[in-house]
Amino acid sequence: MALFDRLRDALRAHVDGEVRFDRGTRAAYSTDASNYREAPIGVVVPRSVEDAALTVEICADHDVPVLSRGGGTSLAGQCCNTAVVVDWSKYCTRFRHEGDGTLVTEPGTVLDDLTGDGVMFGPRPATHNHCTIGGMIGNDACGATAQAYGKTSDNVLDLEVLTYEGARFWTSAAPESVRTAVDAIAADHGEAVRARFPRIPRRVSGYGLDALLPENGRDLAKALVGSESTLVTVLRARLRMVPRPRAGAAAILGFRDVFEAADAAPSIAPYDPLALEGMDDRLIRYERARRLNLAAIDRLPRGGGWLVVQFGADTPEEAAALARAMAADLGVKPVITNDVTSVAAIREAAVGATAGDAWPGWEDSAVPPERLGEYLRDLRRLQEDHGYGESSLYGHFGHGCVHTRMPFRRADYRAFVEEAADLVVSYGGSFSGEHGDGLARGELWPKMFGDEVMTAFVRLKRLFDPRNRMNPGRLIDPDRLDDHLTTRPPDVKTVFAFRDGFAAETTLCAGVGECRRDTGGVMCPSFRVTRDEHHSTRGRARLLAEMLRGDVITDGWRSEEVRDALDLCLACKGCRSDCPVHVDMATYKAEFLHHHYKGRIRPFSHYALGWLPLWARLPLLLRVPRVPGLTTERPLPRPARVRFSDTFRAPKRGPEVLLLPDTFTDNFTPRVAVAATRVLSRAGFSVRIPRAPICCGLTWISTGQLGVARRVLRRTARVLRDDLDAGVPFVGLEPSCTAVLRSDAPELLPGDPDVRRLAHRTRTLAELLDDHDVDPPHLPGRVVTQPHCHQHAIMGADADLRVLRRTGADVTQLDAGCCGLAGNFGFEPGHHAVSTAVAEQALFPALRACAGARVLADGFSCRTQIEHGLGVRAVHLAEFLASQPSGPRRSP
Repeated sequence: MALFDRLRDALRAHVDGEVRFDRGTRAAYSTDASNYREAPIGVVVPRSVEDAALTVEICADHDVPVLSRGGGTSLAGQCCNTAVVVDWSKYCTRFRHEGDGTLVTEPGTVLDDLTGDGVMFGPRPATHNHCTIGGMIGNDACGATAQAYGKTSDNVLDLEVLTYEGARFWTSAAPESVRTAVDAIAADHGEAVRARFPRIPRRVSGYGLDALLPENGRDLAKALVGSESTLVTVLRARLRMVPRPRAGAAAILGFRDVFEAADAAPSIAPYDPLALEGMDDRLIRYERARRLNLAAIDRLPRGGGWLVVQFGADTPEEAAALARAMAADLGVKPVITNDVTSVAAIREAAVGATAGDAWPGWEDSAVPPERLGEYLRDLRRLQEDHGYGESSLYGHFGHGCVHTRMPFRRADYRAFVEEAADLVVSYGGSFSGEHGDGLARGELWPKMFGDEVMTAFVRLKRLFDPRNRMNPGRLIDPDRLDDHLTTRPPDVKTVFAFRDGFAAETTLCAGVGECRRDTGGVMCPSFRVTRDEHHSTRGRARLLAEMLRGDVITDGWRSEEVRDALDLCLACKGCRSDCPVHVDMATYKAEFLHHHYKGRIRPFSHYALGWLPLWARLPLLLRVPRVPGLTTERPLPRPARVRFSDTFRAPKRGPEVLLLPDTFTDNFTPRVAVAATRVLSRAGFSVRIPRAPICCGLTWISTGQLGVARRVLRRTARVLRDDLDAGVPFVGLEPSCTAVLRSDAPELLPGDPDVRRLAHRTRTLAELLDDHDVDPPHLPGRVVTQPHCHQHAIMGADADLRVLRRTGADVTQLDAGCCGLAGNFGFEPGHHAVSTAVAEQALFPALRACAGARVLADGFSCRTQIEHGLGVRAVHLAEFLASQPSGPRRSP
């Protein structure tokens, strides 16, 4: 440890960047998207390329291994190692267009960020909105559009690299000693390379020695692509950019099964599609089960296997014409659509949809495209022989590349992978078609390449990394493929009723990194602001799993590292819906806080905000200018002078509904409940409120006071029992409280039948109006609506849109993520800067661009944040609908 302490101190003294050797960071980086786990020595997040180079130099001075990492989505274990991890993704994101169709970029740039001004980088993996160029270079990534543009190696023109021994150069001007050495390797082993390298579109296994052959241009940059950080550190890359199609169309062809789809793919490739993807009915079944891409799935033609053929052109009509021409030539009748994004999303969601108890390991093989159908039939038989016959098959069928995940048994893992390797070699294929081999398949290279090519690989490794310090144990002198396999940690007793236990929840994360994207959906606001792995959903899941394992994080529920990582979690629940495996970090945070502070004094904010429903009954306490333990950087909401429930009156007519006056509506914005009462009464309902004050327990849940929350929920269920027995529908006005009743309550009290009934009976105002076909008043004009995060995650906002569109309003529903206030989060000390930055990411700019429109936000937090940040008074849906004297009416 003294060596690592000296290394840490030297890095901190000389490198401008974040040098992290703490347990929390090591836990967050302990795995990637693979089934391997190996905690790093430490992590350096350099602020510049020069600082990254200096990091490698200092590590070399201390003889400590180095590993470069981008988005951390590798599937074969190449991004986790006992090494110093250089994370390029936070700061090293600068790039410049050269004006000649090329671009020079640093390794941390996200692929989608390069798209603009009519150009793009050709290969486009499914992780395009968060994968980095450095990671793509490391794995020789491809994606669907490699069908038209080739692999990453086909589009890299030059690399600036640094060896562990300190040589730094652009590959186009490599030192004479390096050039002479690589030429000698190519000359000595060229015939073996020509004989043993598969001639297929997706040969990604092995070092790119074929690129060094004279007939292939002696291309050193291309040879280094796909070397998985085992040879050099890539500092910059010069890339070939391609024109971006202005429009697209997709032709979807249905087949009896996936094998017939694979058989048909070679007949379609000559039509030069941008992408030629295949998938089976099991993938569709898994996506339906997770409620992913349902609208796009409904467009699929009948069948048990499909090909999705994408075309690009200048206009949608021209793109669709290309699809129709192909169909006419082949005599097929596909479904043709210009909504390429939605259709492509089915394939792009595959890793998350098939994750859970299924793992990578043999997820990326490639064979000659004309033999893909045969190979898939043999692979399916092999899966069935090992008990993995329910695994989905999908992939880039035009290039003969197939993806699959299997519920591997540890004792069977090696046997299956070795048999599968023999199978793919018999077809003249490659172990990897785009993911790289890492730990999962590096050990198997001799099967595919033979002794002489392996000798050439070793020579290349010794040339660039003679001390074996670049990502050691991968590819050359590899660790065994069943070393470092991750395991489920031991389970623990919890308050929430997790379906398969808390340990299973912490290992749900498949590592695909959807929580690291910058736009779209809600997940993950804290990462979008901080760009820190341990403030992403994935990083927090890793820390919780390591907390249960106990070897990196050793103090269990008392861990300060886990507490600090969860501190900036806004508990927005965005991951509950946006994460492909539905990680629910808000619930995990509540569970952790419950145990972390059990029997101990809590932060004062937990008492001030967690017990808000009680303090709200004593409004004089909330009128003090300051509340200890809360931020002074924003004003505190003031209670209304008159509580809604104290003055409630409503005409008795029509079917009954029970309006649930939550703490925020009842005490702070009674006007919302008054408006809702007016809307429901005009719609013909007889509105009542509960016979006694009730509460969903939200504030106690969000601060981890779960024992109190359970007692509060039990009392609420008792108060509402008669109404539950009577079958009266309940209407919630505050989305976060409604979400608690629909989701958290039955998870906290799974054995309580009244709580279950309450969950099924509770509706939002829009859902009730929509269910009963209520005709709203005519309210033309521009309306912008900000859905609450918990509504996005649990209930959805489709009913709100339907109701609003029936008013005649010009409605824009923002896709602007979390507002940033997030209940208690924005009022807690130390959170104001992050809270405001979250709003400035998308919400505030979107609202500034919609000046003059009426702003709707059902969430109390959302309205408060908008008012504090922009001085704009947003209104609840109820207030908007009540603003017209005629009011809504039920359809006859």
